[in-house]
Amino acid sequence: MSTISSESALSTQQQTTTKLLWLDLTRKCQLACSHCYNESGPDGTHGTMTREDWLSVLDQAAACGVERIQFIGGEPTMHPHFAELVDRALNVGLHVEVYSNLVHVSKECWEVFQRDGLSLATSYYSDQAEQHNEVTGRPSHARTRDNIERAVGLGIPLRVGIVDGGNGQRVDEARQHLEGMGVTRISVDHVRPFGRAADGQAPDTASLCGRCGTGRAVITPTGEVAPCVFSTRMSVGNVHGAPLASILSGTAMSQATEAILTAVGRGGDEDEDDDSGSCDPVGDGECSPGYPSSSCSPRS
Repeated sequence: MSTISSESALSTQQQTTTKLLWLDLTRKCQLACSHCYNESGPDGTHGTMTREDWLSVLDQAAACGVERIQFIGGEPTMHPHFAELVDRALNVGLHVEVYSNLVHVSKECWEVFQRDGLSLATSYYSDQAEQHNEVTGRPSHARTRDNIERAVGLGIPLRVGIVDGGNGQRVDEARQHLEGMGVTRISVDHVRPFGRAADGQAPDTASLCGRCGTGRAVITPTGEVAPCVFSTRMSVGNVHGAPLASILSGTAMSQATEAILTAVGRGGDEDEDDDSGSCDPVGDGECSPGYPSSSCSPRS
């Protein structure tokens, strides 16, 4: 049974400076990418957040000033209520981006992807199937490639991130291949040392960008709220126990944000529009998932 009360939460009209929320719907994924920041895979679960919990979060987000939602995972389209959650997000006026591996796209998902106010993002690692599949841990290259081409053909706003793991990965060739398919928004970034990419090492706060929690936050499949997708260990509250706005604007979030700034050696007075240290795991601009412009891809 859901422990989140939409009525009581929405009765609090507290506003937040958070404009972007990542909704980490599930840790289930068809792939087992070697660099996955939250170690999602075929054995992942949907966590403890129910359909009603996520719907309440979306209502609360719109009510407290959040503007943009990015559905992530795992593979968000594998969540049993994915389409309904996207529908609610759009209906309450939120801009939506879906970050999908595009390995399997159902007819229903293609209909969802073509909704006004929605954009799509995915990852691509090489023009060569063998190299791409080595990263994803599954024979996924052909399906992702074909679905990228279909998305372009349907006119769906699409961006593609290439995460460079080194070791001779054909990054330039991958970019050229994407351009040949008609993709115009392509970004490249390096692997971040979190999740599987940490290679068993403890997460290092100093490896974060320093903008975590500044205008953005993530909600995990268990309802935990954290400054960003790479810092989920720094929980600042849980939506099962408190209204979203109070968590986003609370002391714990402020303290976590300040701790991250200190760890990465940045002061707290940077210009909000300065991209010099922005969270941009696969891209070239400020971390601002949403429609129509979006550069941050937390699947690295």
